[in-house]
Amino acid sequence: MPVQWAGLSPELLLTVDRDGGDRLCAQLERQLRDAIRSGRLEAGERLPSSRELARVLGLSRGLVQDCYAQLQAEGYLVTRVGSATRVAACAQVEPAPAPSPPEARPRLIADFRHGVPDLASFPLADWLWATREAARTMPTAELDYGDPRGSWVLREVVAGYLRRVRGAAADPARTVVCSGYAQGLNLALRALARSGVRLVAYEDPGGPATARSAADAAGLAAVPVPVDEDGVDVRALDATGARAVIVTPAHQWPTGVVLTPERRHALIEWAARRDAYVIEDDYDAEFRYDREPVGALQGIAADRVISIGTVSKSLAPALRLGWLLCPPALLDSVTDLKRIADRGSPALDQLALARLIESGRHDRHLRRMRTTYAARRTALVEALARHAPAVRLSGLAAGFHAVAHLPEGVEERAVVAAARRRGVGLYGMSPCRASGAVTPGLLVLGFGDVTERAIGEGVAAVADVLCQGG
Repeated sequence: MPVQWAGLSPELLLTVDRDGGDRLCAQLERQLRDAIRSGRLEAGERLPSSRELARVLGLSRGLVQDCYAQLQAEGYLVTRVGSATRVAACAQVEPAPAPSPPEARPRLIADFRHGVPDLASFPLADWLWATREAARTMPTAELDYGDPRGSWVLREVVAGYLRRVRGAAADPARTVVCSGYAQGLNLALRALARSGVRLVAYEDPGGPATARSAADAAGLAAVPVPVDEDGVDVRALDATGARAVIVTPAHQWPTGVVLTPERRHALIEWAARRDAYVIEDDYDAEFRYDREPVGALQGIAADRVISIGTVSKSLAPALRLGWLLCPPALLDSVTDLKRIADRGSPALDQLALARLIESGRHDRHLRRMRTTYAARRTALVEALARHAPAVRLSGLAAGFHAVAHLPEGVEERAVVAAARRRGVGLYGMSPCRASGAVTPGLLVLGFGDVTERAIGEGVAAVADVLCQGG
């Protein structure tokens, strides 16, 4: 579709060689023909006025008019009195190779994809309001290159929010705004590598692909550490010799267990004794159902814990906004790495998020989503109890995913494949295991972006598969 220019004449890259043998008019004609034939200028696209093109190229206006007249005679251009000169609709254009269309995602009865919030419930009206308010009140200085740590306004609001809601020892001066969890983890690991750390541990099961790729990018080796019903095994962690560990203490991904108080203190003691650091992914902390909220680990050891939070689950992944609470010893390094990476996150988005939080609209959205996810969790429990009672659920105390324990002998991959053939998206635990093991057979069922009706229909459609295999 051609660009529709308004007002001033559009710009067009053309050159002339005054020292060459070809006439200037012939050069101009040839370049315009080539641009039209190749598709660089599309049918219907407006050309600069003869006066403007002559001025830019340092030519006489009459020469440009002669060029346009010749191409009009050849059928490349059309000119109407009182209107701009445009590329003719019937001009011969060499067809560009057709791009391969993106592979369409199959339409599913229900897709239990984990890690995705209810995208349809994104508070668009509130976000537009916050963006307008932020733009209306934004000082001109905010449009300049700012502090790579991010807007002071957002850092102050986020620090206050985390102190209030997560019990964090949050200081805006030691808060760094980042583009989501992936960048936050990358910055943390690179800063640790600068400080001399060579080995980082991660929970198993957990996110092995994410941990390994981030560690590799930072020049670190990565090693798995087992998780049991009390959280990460600190004794096993100590035996690895690692000086950093990535954990999800509030709601372990993907098992859903909570790091017990005893393990929390053991983990902090390990970090102090080993001169090590804990990277806390404050995952799913906003959504709890069956137990009291658990405070951030960073709140009891701000000098040893790098806490990473985002709005990917509370609002939407597409916003790409998050933050790191940095220990004093790593702050300068993380700030420098953020400056090198992108010089700072987009200012208007930061100010909009700050306005959303301080207005109370963010809290209101979270309250609404807790009710929504709780209803969907209930729908999942009831659907499995009705259609597949042999399947046991765990990890339901928080968040919007659960772990389904398949009956003995039912093979995880066979269930996933058979369900897909029936139009239901199921996802196994094996990608979350460092070894990729498929036993015992477990599924990670996300219910954040699935309606209650779809949950019931999806479980009913694969009930026999869940109980007997593919």
